[in-house]
Formats: sequence, C-alpha cells, structure tokens
Amino acid sequence: MRLTGIRKEYPGVAAVAGIDLDVAAGEFFTLLGPSGSGKTTLLRIIAGFERPDAGRVLLGDTDVTSRPPYRRDVNTVFQDYALFPHMNVAENVGYGLAVHRVPRAERRRRVEEALAMVHLADVGHRRPSQLSGGQRQRVALARAIVNEPALLLLDEPLGALDLKLRQEMQVFLKHMQREVGITFLYVTHDQEEALTMSDRIAVINTGRVEQVGTPVEVYERPRTEFVAGFIGVSNVVAEQGARWTIRPEKIRLTDAGADAGTVPPGSAARAGQVRDVVYVGSITRYVVDLDGGGELVVVRQNTGDVSEPPVNQGERVCLSWKQDQAYRIQPSDAGPADSR
Repeated sequence: MRLTGIRKEYPGVAAVAGIDLDVAAGEFFTLLGPSGSGKTTLLRIIAGFERPDAGRVLLGDTDVTSRPPYRRDVNTVFQDYALFPHMNVAENVGYGLAVHRVPRAERRRRVEEALAMVHLADVGHRRPSQLSGGQRQRVALARAIVNEPALLLLDEPLGALDLKLRQEMQVFLKHMQREVGITFLYVTHDQEEALTMSDRIAVINTGRVEQVGTPVEVYERPRTEFVAGFIGVSNVVAEQGARWTIRPEKIRLTDAGADAGTVPPGSAARAGQVRDVVYVGSITRYVVDLDGGGELVVVRQNTGDVSEPPVNQGERVCLSWKQDQAYRIQPSDAGPADSR
C-alpha cells in the first residue's frame, strides 16, 4: 500500500497535512499518535469512508482513491466490534461471503477455518451477547479475515478490553498476522501496544508523520522531541545550543562521591539531589533536580542487587550516561537524529 501527498482539511483544521507512506505486503504497520493527531482520519481515507482533498491511495499498483469502500480489497475492524446481535457467530463471520454470493459449502468451510484460526471453533452457534469481550473481538477479526483481504485496517480494536486481556490479545494478534500473512494497518494511541506488535511504526502528530521506523528505532533513536516524549519517558538535555534526549534506563545513578570528573571516557555526567522516589514494582523511578537547573528521571530495575544500595529522597547523587546513548532531537520535518 502507498499513500502519496494525502491531505484532508475540516473547517479550521488540517486533519491530515500531506502524508506519504509506504507499507510493505505482509507487514504489521502501526499508526501511533495522540487523540486528534489525524491517524483515524487517515485510516478512514484508506478504507474509502472519507475522500482526501489531495493525494492518492494505491493498493498494489491500483489507484483506489476514488473507489467506494466495497470496491477496495480492504476490511476494517473497529473498537466496538460491530457484530450483528440477531445473528449467531457463524452467521456474523460468513456475512460478507453471503453478500458476495459465495456458495454455501465453501462459505461454511471458510467460516470454520476462520473461527479455528482465532481459537473459537466451538462457538459458531452462539450469539455475540453470550461471549466475553475478548471473544467478540476475535469474532470481529474472523469476520474481517474470512474474505482474505489484501489489507486489514484495525482502528483501536483493543481499547475496550481490560489491561490483562489487552496484553493477551496483543500477542494473539501478532501471531495471527504472521500466520495469515495479511498486511495489517493498526491504529492506536497506546505506545506499549505499538512497540509490542509492530514491524514498523509511523508516529503521527497534528496531521504529519514525525518519524517512521522499527520499534527499536523510534524508541532508541527518536527523531524529534515529540517522538521522544510521546513514546515512553525521555529526558531532554540542552547543551551548546542543541537539545539531546536520553532514556531514563540509560542513566547510571551513584552517590555524590562519584563526581563528574571520575566518570569513564565517552560519558557525560550531572550532579543533583533526589526529589522523588517512586516504587513501581519491577522498577524504582527517581526524579533528580540538577545543580545547574532542570531535572532528570532515572529508573533502576529492582533486582535486589546489594551492590546497588537504595537511594533515598533528599540524597545527593551523580548521574552519568554514555554519550552515544543520547540523541540529538530535531524540529519536525528535519533530518535524521544524530547519536552522541
């Protein structure tokens, strides 16, 4: 799938402000951004529910920009499932096949295969109201993949599920996508969800793409301050007229006796005082007020290692990090970030 120069404006706002994207066949590609960033509008344009003011949508080599949704080889899974309550599960899954007049025997076979793929082979006779939220979401997925579309669009499909079920469904979705080989275009505002599931991520802000890359690239080497701050927690350090970002887990926290002059070559250091200590189960988060102004957030894994004694609120500390783990952040639409 390819998008070229996609623009969509509403009165007083540019929802999509000139987006170009290439999504490879068989890829799990995620549009990640906050509410109002334009990601759902972009998804609706790809599906054919909205017409762009400018630009083109290509599926393979075919320009489908002017085609209605039913003439695109695309299916969509929504957060609210959109299942027919008066039909049983098998009828819901086979609805699209019936509309396309697929013979009954083939329709039954494909419905059974789709339900088996989402691990619901034994619930075809039930109504949606008799299923759990996770089961209803899997029925919606089965209905979407039974037509074997070239592209499956998923609009915040796990947003209504509780945390544990959402995490289970993330693993399930990624496994299923690899198994069926269909291209997935996934929309979410959940950073962990995007990092967990995606082959590549496009981070979107105010209708523009801030960065496209693998989960490792967008997390470890954010291109802009927005990407650094939106995906996880990141510290920003100003130095010599430039701004650099460093992740909290990359920073080493030691007592104040290890002053900046004793840090290893190729490292940077700052001194300060611990303002807050927050225990979060597997990690402890420290907020440190720097002597020169500003603050840094540091996290430590709670391994029980006696070589790392606890640090308390109010203590003087030294913070150090390898300079090649800090990245210069650019304004939007600037060149790639440099490592430092």
